[in-house]
Amino acid sequence: MSVNRLKSLAGISIPDSAIAIQATELLLEHGTEFIYNHSLRVFLFGSLNGQRNNKIYDPELLYVSAMFHDLGLTPHYSSPDLRFEVDGANAARNFLQGYSLPKESLQLVWDTIALHTTIGIAEHKEPEVALMYAGVGLDVIGEDYENLSDAHREEIIAAYPRNNFKNKIIPTFFSGFEHKTDTTFGNIKADVCAFMIPNFHRKNFCDCILHSPWSE
Repeated sequence: MSVNRLKSLAGISIPDSAIAIQATELLLEHGTEFIYNHSLRVFLFGSLNGQRNNKIYDPELLYVSAMFHDLGLTPHYSSPDLRFEVDGANAARNFLQGYSLPKESLQLVWDTIALHTTIGIAEHKEPEVALMYAGVGLDVIGEDYENLSDAHREEIIAAYPRNNFKNKIIPTFFSGFEHKTDTTFGNIKADVCAFMIPNFHRKNFCDCILHSPWSE
């Protein structure tokens, strides 16, 4: 896999601690170049958002979270019955348990990954959670695109290309949970299933209420 490994880009320092390097190696081992480039862009976009909004956050924890945030889509980390976000969060927590970090840091990374697709909540959590959500939102759907300078955008895309991202990301998402589509109930990834599966039948919350075992 031919990828860029830079120490800084767009005015953002890219962590190169032992933890950061090992997290990167796991992504390169079990992920793809496509996911790697996306993950680096997410870290950089989130960091730029933090810089612009004067957020105080831990760059190393944000970086590790970015490296693991989509690893739940890969065969190595994918479970048979959990949301892919939870698989990635569990993998990151298990990884970090090998280092002398406080339990609060492990929980923060878990939340940062597990909530990165949770609209309406993640942006109100701790800075790391909010910045991950912002970085993902910018790269995937262009959220806050107008606040990214042309210079930073061109620099980041040159180093970590999108490579037909719009057309590749939906099937990439789907490949991670096509064996467990029920895990998309109540979250935005149900839209991916509906896009990829003809006549996909979504589980419906109102049906769950009306068909509950209660007699009344």
